[in-house]
Amino acid sequence: MDLGLKDRVYVVTGATRGLGNAAARELVADGAKVVVTGRDEKSVAEAASALGPDAVGVAADNADPEAAGRLIATARERFGRFDGVLISVGGPPPGFVADTTDEQWQSAFESVFLGAVRLARTAAAELADGGVIGFVLSGSVHEPIPGLTISNGLRPGLAGFAKSLADELGPRGIRVVGLLPGRIDTDRVRELDGLSADPEATRTAAESRIPLRRYGAPEEFGRVSAFLLSPAASYLTGVMLPVDGGVRHGF
Repeated sequence: MDLGLKDRVYVVTGATRGLGNAAARELVADGAKVVVTGRDEKSVAEAASALGPDAVGVAADNADPEAAGRLIATARERFGRFDGVLISVGGPPPGFVADTTDEQWQSAFESVFLGAVRLARTAAAELADGGVIGFVLSGSVHEPIPGLTISNGLRPGLAGFAKSLADELGPRGIRVVGLLPGRIDTDRVRELDGLSADPEATRTAAESRIPLRRYGAPEEFGRVSAFLLSPAASYLTGVMLPVDGGVRHGF
């Protein structure tokens, strides 16, 4: 199936590893061009180099108020157009309510929430009919995940913002979509599993609760991301799509 991605240009944040990187790889594989971002300049350069000539890397922190405009300007300057953005932000530090500090909440809010809102708002002003704004969120949008209190607090609010934005931008032909990853086999998930006393038992128990009985592969998540961002999904907006192997049973 031709997704219609050839020569379309996307900004993908948090793309040096994990889910953002998986999405960037699939976009490029299907003919798109990408601006990939991350905080560490060396990691960004390495990620862009691995993706080839259809990618350019920009070191940026989502919490930086100037980052959004700079990333979109880079897309236009390097590739001549801007068709959409996938906002993927690294998860806040794990912790329970009693363990988390005001400073951790403030830092996560600036990066995970306000940084995403700012980038989406800037993209909305620059996109034309056919543009798309995607958010990588979490299954915590629907159900809290034990030990991820800050994420549980911020992700559902961001999903609400995304749905409001979909209503506002729909008349302009701009789509807004969300992805809700479950247990995808990334460094982040392995790190979280490793916090338990017995990581192997933790993974086995987690897989037993997944109808497909396994963690997802990053490339599986990446293919879903590429589809949602593509013209092939032109009548999908305001959706929050679980990519979790069937864990989410509700509609």
